[in-house]
Amino acid sequence: MPEQLWFTKILNHLFAGPVAALLAALHVAPKYPGAPIPNSLAMEILVFLFLLAMFLAVRATLSVDRPNGLQHTFEAVENFVQSQSNEIIGHHSEGYTAFLTALGLFILCCNLLGIVPSFESPTALPVVPLGCAIAAFVYYHVQGFKHAGIGYVKHFAGPMWALAPLMFPIEIISHIARVLSLTIRLFANMYAGDLVTLVFFSLVPIGFPVVFMGLHIFVSLLQTYIFVLLATVYLQGAVADEH
Repeated sequence: MPEQLWFTKILNHLFAGPVAALLAALHVAPKYPGAPIPNSLAMEILVFLFLLAMFLAVRATLSVDRPNGLQHTFEAVENFVQSQSNEIIGHHSEGYTAFLTALGLFILCCNLLGIVPSFESPTALPVVPLGCAIAAFVYYHVQGFKHAGIGYVKHFAGPMWALAPLMFPIEIISHIARVLSLTIRLFANMYAGDLVTLVFFSLVPIGFPVVFMGLHIFVSLLQTYIFVLLATVYLQGAVADEH
């Protein structure tokens, strides 16, 4: 059996049977049939439930005249993402704010989860950053086709049709490389941050590791910002009227 966090144990105790049956129906053999839910997925579910609870709390207490602190916090995050996307994408960026904000909040919470005792950062494993990168990849291509229709394919043909046979495969490889770049950047930084924090906790368990926890928080914020910024830049390229 793999080493499980307490929240993972609860999920496996409750849902191991249905999850194992689902995987069997998909012809996927879990490595541990008695514990098919790994820690990374359990932490993602925990982040999802946390954000869902926060969104419901904001919605239940939403007020124009007397907004509370939680509403101010979410409005500040939304305004920051909106202002950044407006500078990069342009005046028609409002429709993309919801996705970019949700993506940023999910990644940030996943990054910060590692500083909470008995939890770990799911973004310190490559599968979670890869999922976020694929989500951004699919989203900006879908928006590109929604914006330009089949004409979006012209973005892959280059400036001259004569160069299209050469440029098309280069552009495809370039866009796939974006997924790898987003994945490796987020995973490597979060993995290194977790590793350094754990090492210093084991060497000097009192006082000194607080410095590295602060560094971990800074890296978590920075990597979230970079991920959302790059996703916004890729989105701008997909929905631009001129390429």
